[in-house]
Parts: sequence; C-alpha cells; structure tokens
Amino acid sequence: MPNFALRTHAHVLKVNTDRTGKVATGVTYVDAEGHEVEQPASLVILAAFHLHNVRLMLSSGIGKPYDPDTGQGTVGRNFCYQLLNSVNLFFDQSVYINQFMGAGGVGQAIEDFYADNFDHGPQGFIGGGVTWGRQTGNGPVRGIPLPSGSPRWGSGWKAAVKENFLHSGRIEAQLSNMAYRGCFLDLDPTYRDAYGTPLLRMTLNWQDNDLRMSEFFGERLSQIGKAMGAKSMSGRVLKRGDTWDTRAYQSTHINGGTAMGADPKTSVVNKYLQSWDVSNLFVLGANVFAHGIGYNPTGLVGALAYWSAANIRSAYLKSPGPLVRV
Repeated sequence: MPNFALRTHAHVLKVNTDRTGKVATGVTYVDAEGHEVEQPASLVILAAFHLHNVRLMLSSGIGKPYDPDTGQGTVGRNFCYQLLNSVNLFFDQSVYINQFMGAGGVGQAIEDFYADNFDHGPQGFIGGGVTWGRQTGNGPVRGIPLPSGSPRWGSGWKAAVKENFLHSGRIEAQLSNMAYRGCFLDLDPTYRDAYGTPLLRMTLNWQDNDLRMSEFFGERLSQIGKAMGAKSMSGRVLKRGDTWDTRAYQSTHINGGTAMGADPKTSVVNKYLQSWDVSNLFVLGANVFAHGIGYNPTGLVGALAYWSAANIRSAYLKSPGPLVRV
C-alpha cells in the first residue's frame, strides 16, 4: 500500500509528547545501525506486548506511576498473573494414551467453578477458574511426568519413563488472579538496558485469596483423577504458605499494568483503550485487564483490539479527541 511502511529491526525507546505532555507527537526508536530516529505521528498505538507497553508508558512519563505506599497513581497498578494447578494421572497398562498426538482445542473443559457459576460464600475466596483435560503433545523433557518417588536420573528414570509414558495424562485448573495493592510494575531504580533505559521491575506474590482458591481446585482435580481411575497422581497444587516461584513453569499469562476503566483516578485507558492523559495514544494488550482471568487472555485481547480499531476508525478519526468525557 502506498501509505504504509514497515520498519523492521526497530526498538522503540519512548513515546514523544508536546510541551503540555497531553499530545503524542510520535516515537523515538533505535534502528538496526544503532541510530536514534524520531518518527512523527498524529496517532500512536502501543501494541508491543504486555510488559513493554507498560514500560513504554512509564519511560515516556505518560500517566502517573502507581505508588503502592499511598495507593495513588495508575500506571503499573493492577498487575496480575494466572494460577496454574497441574496434576499428572498415571494409569495401568490397559489404558493407552499417545503422548505424541493431540491439540489444545480438542480437550474437555469444566466451567462449573468459573466466575459466578458457583456459591463462593462457604469457600472463603473470590474468583474461580476453568478445569480441563487436554492432550497437547508432550515434549521430550517438560512432557515426561513420572509418579512420585520415581528415580530422577539414570537407568531407573528410563525404566519409569518406559513404564508410564504411554499410560499417563494431565488435568489442569487455570485460575483467576485478583489485583492487590502490593502487586505492581515499575521502573527499576538500578538496572538499565543497553540503551540506558531503566528495566521494568515486577513485584508479585500469591495472596491468601489465591491460595485458598488453589486448594479448592486442587480438591476438585483430585476427585476427577480418582473418578477417571488413575492408579496414582503427582503434580503441583499451590497451597497456603507457597510463594510465587519462577523455577517451575506456571503460565505466562500476565495481565494489568495499564488497566481499562471508567475512572481516570484508578485506570490508565478508557473503554476504547484510549489513554486518559494523551488522547491520541491507544494502548492494546492484556495490560488493559483489571485483573487476571482464568482462561487464556488471547481471545479477549484480539476482541479488544478489533473493538478499539473499529472505534478509532468510526469515531476518533472523524473527530480526534477524548472518546469518553469525565
């Protein structure tokens, strides 16, 4: 197209604004040769993945950074993750499961304990999640679960893999993660990248509500495994006292940091994903979620991108300015 240019090998450092700080004038990026280039623009859309979107907002000085001590500010607030409980099921030799085959979309999901589908009162937590069994095709290392007590190396490990690999499966529960005052994103005061820009710092830990919910779903997973006839089960179910640990894979579905909302005092973008502070800046991605959801965020991220694009085209371009007045 004559009015489109794709700049590859470009690393955006910041969104530029005018003297008022209320109008975006373009972006500054580093090209493949290491030169800083200023690209003028009348409209800027951040779609640089969750973490870099938040980092760009902070690095560009757009919006007020969140302060967990006072509870004031919005950029970096509402940072959430997603809890993942995973239980491996081991069956006798009569049950054959081809671990090399499968696709995530052909599994079975249970939504009985998702969102408001059940009574939370007796359980002592809010939120919920989806429980599912699906065969996605296991890899050679992460995809070889073994019963508890199996050797972890050598000939004993090989023998256990041979005995169990084609007779095992997995059920999981992906759970929501609420927003908490002490979970947030900010610019690191010490560490910087190769361009001199502060790195993004993540402050996060599981809270009592999360772990109570995890224990509840752990019981449901155990009940399902027994009903399926598993001879043994192993895996990971987060319990009270556990802390966030990066050593074991636990989902990569991060949320929040530039939350969408109706109040500029508690959100970064309006319902059209338009910045409250800079009206010609739109911010897309799971960073606009107010909290972590149980399901994977991809579908909702795509839908919100279409929603924002449609309103930019139908409303903003015809009359540039705030699409929501407060």
